[in-house]
Amino acid sequence: MEKSEILERAKAYIAAEKDARFRKEVEDLVAAGDMKELEDRFYQTLAFGTGGLRGIMGGGTNRMNTLEINKATQGLANYIKKAFPQKAEAGCLSAVVAYDSRHNSDVFAEATACIFAANNIKAYLFSGLRPTPELSYAIRTLGADTGVVVTASHNPPQYNGYKAYWNDGAQVIEPHDAGIIEEVNRVTDIHSMSKQEAEKAGRLVVIDKEIDEKFWAMIKKQLFRPALIKEHAGDVKIVYTPLHGTGAMHVEKVLGDLGLNVITVPEQREPDGDFPTVEKPNPEEAPALKMAVELGEKEKADCVMATDPDADRFGTAFPDKNGKFVLVSGNQMGALLMDYILLSRTELGKMPAKPAVIRSIVTSPFSDAVCKKYGVKMLECLTGFKWIAAVEARFEAAGTNDYVFGLEESYGYKVEKEVMDKDGISAAALCSEMTLYWRAQGKSILEHLDDMYRELGYFEDVSISKYFPGATGIGVMNGIMAKLRSEGLKTLGGKKVVKIRDIQESVEYDPENVSEKTKIDFPRSNVIQFFLAGGTIVSARPSGTEPKIKFYINSTMPVEGADEAGLAEARTSAHELCSLIKREITELLDAAD
Repeated sequence: MEKSEILERAKAYIAAEKDARFRKEVEDLVAAGDMKELEDRFYQTLAFGTGGLRGIMGGGTNRMNTLEINKATQGLANYIKKAFPQKAEAGCLSAVVAYDSRHNSDVFAEATACIFAANNIKAYLFSGLRPTPELSYAIRTLGADTGVVVTASHNPPQYNGYKAYWNDGAQVIEPHDAGIIEEVNRVTDIHSMSKQEAEKAGRLVVIDKEIDEKFWAMIKKQLFRPALIKEHAGDVKIVYTPLHGTGAMHVEKVLGDLGLNVITVPEQREPDGDFPTVEKPNPEEAPALKMAVELGEKEKADCVMATDPDADRFGTAFPDKNGKFVLVSGNQMGALLMDYILLSRTELGKMPAKPAVIRSIVTSPFSDAVCKKYGVKMLECLTGFKWIAAVEARFEAAGTNDYVFGLEESYGYKVEKEVMDKDGISAAALCSEMTLYWRAQGKSILEHLDDMYRELGYFEDVSISKYFPGATGIGVMNGIMAKLRSEGLKTLGGKKVVKIRDIQESVEYDPENVSEKTKIDFPRSNVIQFFLAGGTIVSARPSGTEPKIKFYINSTMPVEGADEAGLAEARTSAHELCSLIKREITELLDAAD
C-alpha cells in the first residue's frame, strides 16, 4: 500500500475518532513519520472472523478501538433493523451486551449499548463482568434480537474483541456475518447517546441477578446425580482458577451450592486485564495452569480446573497415582464428558430417541469411538462453536436428531441446549459430578481414561501454530495453503495419504485419483485435511482471529490386549508418529517464512 494512502487513512481516522486516547496514538505516529507502525495499523480494516472482531487495542482501522466498535455496532444495528423490519417499525427490537475483564471492555460495552439505544433498539447491559455463555443464555431468556460480548477470549492482554450474536443465542454465521460487514462498510453516520439519556428514555436497562439466578439454576439442571453429589460432595476437593477473568462468581456459586469443596487460586481470583500472573490467560497451555497445579498438589486436590477470561473455555488437570498433576487435553476432556453423559443417559433411561453429538472437523476421532460404543450419531462441522450451534439448530428444527453434546478440541464444550455457545461453567459442574462418580466406582479420572483407551484405542493429538504478523503475513499463509492444494502431500510421518478433504473447494478425493472428486456438504472455509493410512488425520487451517496458521495432528493407534504393556506400546507408537509429522510440518512452515 502506498505511503500516501496510509497517511490518508490515518488522517481520516484522526478526524473520526472521538476517543482522545486512541486518536492521540495515531496523531503521534503521523507526527513522528513512523510509516512501519502506521502501515500495520491501517493496511486493512478488522473484519468478522470465526469469533467476530478481534485485534490489538490501539488507534487505527486494524486495531480495536472505540471508533471500530462504534462502526461495527452501527452496522449491526442497521442490519438488525433490515432483518426484522416489522419489529423495527414497532420499536420493539432489543439487544444484550456483556463484557469481560480486559482493558476497555467496559468502555466498549457501554458504547455498544448506547449506540443500540440511539438506534431505537432496547439495550440490556450487564451491570458488571459476565461470561460469554451467560450472554448467549440472556439473549434467549430475554427474547432479544441480537447480542454482543466484548472479549478477546484467551488472547494476550493487548487484545480485545467483539463477538456478535443472533436471536438464537449463537454467534452470527453466513449470511448474517457478511451482511453485517456490508452494513459496517457503508456506515457514514454513527448514532449515539449518553448512558444517562438512554436510561431516561427507557432504551437502556441494566441487568444482573435476574439473569444470574436463572443461569445458575439452568446449569444445575444439567447434572445427572444430585443424590450422589449431596451425599459425597465433601469427598472431592477442587482447585479452581478463573485466570483473572469472569468465571469466579459463577463457578464458586454453582459448585458451592452443590456443597463441593472449591479452593480458588487467590492470586488469580480477581478480574485484571493485565493478567499479571500469566503470559497468556489460556487454559489450553500448561503455563496458565501452573499456579493452580502447584496449589492442587499442595492441597492434595482431586481436580484442578481453569476457565479463560470470558469463561467459555475449560481446562483441567488430575493427579496421577503419585499425586503429580497431569494436564488433560481438550480432546481428552471432551471424550470423558461425552462418555459420562452417554453412560448416565443410558443408565438412567434418559437417552433421547435419536441422540447426536457434534464436533468440529479438527477434533479427535476419539469422540467418534465413544459415540460408536453407545450407538450415538456423530456429526461434523467447521471449527468454531457457532457452527456446532448451527448444526444443532438445523437438525433440531427438522426433527432428525436430538442434541446431547457438542465439543471442539480447543477446550470448548456445550452440555446444555439453553446456551448456544461453549460454556466453561456448565463444563466445570459436570466435570465435578463426573469426578465424584468415578471416585464412587473406585477409580480416578486418569484411570478411567486409560480404561477407555484400552477399550477404544489410543488417541494422541498435537497442534502446531506459527504466527505470520504484519501486512505480509496473510499472503504468506495464503501461499502455504495454495501450495498444499496444488502440490498436496503424498506421505506424512511415513504414512501414505489416502484421502484429501478440501473444505474450501467442497470436495474430498483420493490423491492417486484426483479426477474423481466427491462433493462434501460444509460451508466453504480455508481448511485442508490429509487422512493417512491407519486412521491419523492432519489438518491445516489459518486462524480466523489471529495472524497464525494452525496444523492439527490427530493420531489413532490400536491397543493390542487389555494390559498395561499394550497401552504403553500404543502410546509410544503414537508419540513417535506425531513427532515425525510435527517435524515435517515445522520444516514446511520454516521454509515459507
